[in-house]
Amino acid sequence: MTDLTAGSQSVAQIRDNYTALTQRKRVYGGILLILFVSLMVAGFRTADARNAGSFVDGWHRVLDYPKEVLSEAWEKVAELPAHLVTFFPALIETLNIAAASTLIGTVAGTFLSLLATRGMAPWPVMIPLFRRISDICRAIPEIVIALVLIFILGGGPVPAMIAIAIHTAGALGKLFSEVNENASLKPVEGLESVGATWGQKMYLGVIPQVGPNYVSYALLRFEINIRASAILGFVGAGGIGYELRNAMSWGQGRYDEAAAIFILLFLTIVIVDQLSGILRDRLTHGTEKGATA
Repeated sequence: MTDLTAGSQSVAQIRDNYTALTQRKRVYGGILLILFVSLMVAGFRTADARNAGSFVDGWHRVLDYPKEVLSEAWEKVAELPAHLVTFFPALIETLNIAAASTLIGTVAGTFLSLLATRGMAPWPVMIPLFRRISDICRAIPEIVIALVLIFILGGGPVPAMIAIAIHTAGALGKLFSEVNENASLKPVEGLESVGATWGQKMYLGVIPQVGPNYVSYALLRFEINIRASAILGFVGAGGIGYELRNAMSWGQGRYDEAAAIFILLFLTIVIVDQLSGILRDRLTHGTEKGATA
């Protein structure tokens, strides 16, 4: 009888503790929600006060510019194929910038991640240094780096490529290091026992384990870099973004060119997104599907 009473008391205590924990989580969640909403409202009010015009007064005109672009593009729809052909080389330049920066950033990010992962770094004492380098690379926006490089090197695709590559190295270095944390160190230890160098241990013991995830993240970053390279064109970094800025800045009379550029960008991003999604799916799930079959 005593055991049953003690057992019932322990169950009651567990229930009470669970109820108290649930209530605390709800209170904390409510406080965080109130804080988040307050920050959103305060930020919106500050942005609206510092804006040239009030958002409330101008929100109903938000579709005016797209209407002008679409109406002029529709009036000159016969010229659309010629515009697509004209701006296609600029699109290729944008893709080249994104591809080159992704490749350079992936290689640099791989080394940063391996040098900043415990159990893999050749100099463990310098792990914090390489992690801070990765943090700095991804903390500075691409457009800031590009503006500095344009001032030094002049306008063109090279500053954009370097800027995106630096940011990509920092972002992928962080992602790759998290992947490295889940890799088994037994192959590394086995290679070390037979006198392998650090490069051989990483190439033979680590890369085969993390390679599919590396490629998956790199493909995802390639999609992001296409958008980034187009945006950097607005500051004179070349590519299709530069042509889009020119077409938009001229205003009416060249909105049909802006529409053609928008179409090229949209189609490119959709196609790259679909292809990279298929490749990522095969890399991450292809082995499992093959084993199941």
